[in-house]
This record gives sequence, structure tokens and C-alpha cells, in this order.
Amino acid sequence: MSKAVILIIEDDLAIQELLTHTMSKEGWKLLFAKSGEDGLKILKTKNVNCILLDIMLPGIDGFKVLKKIRDIEQCVNIPVIMTTARGEESDIITGLELGADDYVVKPYSPKVLIARIRAGLRRQEEETVPSSAEVWQQGELKLDAARHQAFYGDKLLDLFATEFALLKHFLSNPEIVFSRNQIIAAIHGPDYPVTDRSVDVQILGLRKKLGEAGDMIETIRSVGYRFRLSE
Repeated sequence: MSKAVILIIEDDLAIQELLTHTMSKEGWKLLFAKSGEDGLKILKTKNVNCILLDIMLPGIDGFKVLKKIRDIEQCVNIPVIMTTARGEESDIITGLELGADDYVVKPYSPKVLIARIRAGLRRQEEETVPSSAEVWQQGELKLDAARHQAFYGDKLLDLFATEFALLKHFLSNPEIVFSRNQIIAAIHGPDYPVTDRSVDVQILGLRKKLGEAGDMIETIRSVGYRFRLSE
């Protein structure tokens, strides 16, 4: 997606200049916002394909901005990558639970950041391409890939983009045990640098939203996870 539009919500002008320089060869259009409020205004008037979001911003912080982003209908499935100096595990968990697709701690390698943006754009693009099998169902769980909807019984599940991708992966590969690295590769592509803890947090969030069906995602000790068929 060479003509992708990337919104960068970052108040540090030096980082803005660095990103402008390092991303110049990618062919992306870059939009900049110095505060969360400015970023939200842009999102309500322009279509973007990926968002880079700092946490420590003037005015409302990045966590609050992320919550507001996910409340904007056209932004529900846009990849959001948090880029911040706050690298504590509690901050990373908070960001992922609020719906961030990724979390990059400063100082970061611009090349690594670009790789993560590409992965997010690739996932978004793949979701717009119809697959040969678009609907999966196990017990009360049903996922419609074409409509990007998932249900438990008659209840529409409010899933973040990564949670939806995880559920699709499990429903389409029942009873198969996957390591965390295999799950990461299936969702984000190969060689994608995400910690095991990040995978655990996102699966925990998915289990909570699945309610009683959350137990169908089984933890295989020292290995990874498996989606168990309903009896």
C-alpha cells in the first residue's frame, strides 16, 4: 500500500522530522498532529490507513486518545501503533487492552517501525480481499470475515482489529496447537517483533469478550494455544 496515509500524533518536532526523513522512500502520505485533540479532528475529516500515537501528549494523553479513536466508526479497524518512551509492562498492557495493535518503545529503530507499519497495512489490506471461506462457526461462535463481524449467539461482539484477526485464525484452524510465534506470524506476518507477553494480553482480552466461549481458547502449557471444538 504505497499510497497509504499515515497519521502521526506526536508533539516532538525532532521525531516528526526523523520520521519524515526515514519514511520519504515509502511513498506514504504523512499527516502530523501535535496533540490528541488535533489528531482526533483530522480523523473525523480525513481517511487514514495507519496511526502512530504517542502517550505523553499535551492535553489528553495517548491512552485517552486511543479510546476516542476506537469510538470513531471509520477508525475501528485502523492499525494503531503506540510509540512512546513509557516502556513499563503495565503501560504496554494498558495500550493493548485499549485496542492498540502494537506498542513500540522509544528510542526505536526507524527501520523496525517501518516494518511494523507495513505489517499493519498488509493486515488491513488483506481484510478487504474476500477469501474462499468467509464465514466460520463453532458452537455459538460465528465469524463473518466479509462483513468483519463476529457473534456469540445473537450478540455482536465488539472486537478490536487484532482480536478479530486472532479469532479468525483460531476458528479457521480448530484443534491445532500454535506457539506464540506462530500466532504472531499468522496475524502480523513473519519476523514481526512482538513479545510473548503481548500475545498473552491480547488473547486474554479476546477471552473476556467471548464470555462463556472464552474457554474454547485453551492454553497449552509451555507451548502456546489451541482452539477447542465445541462439544
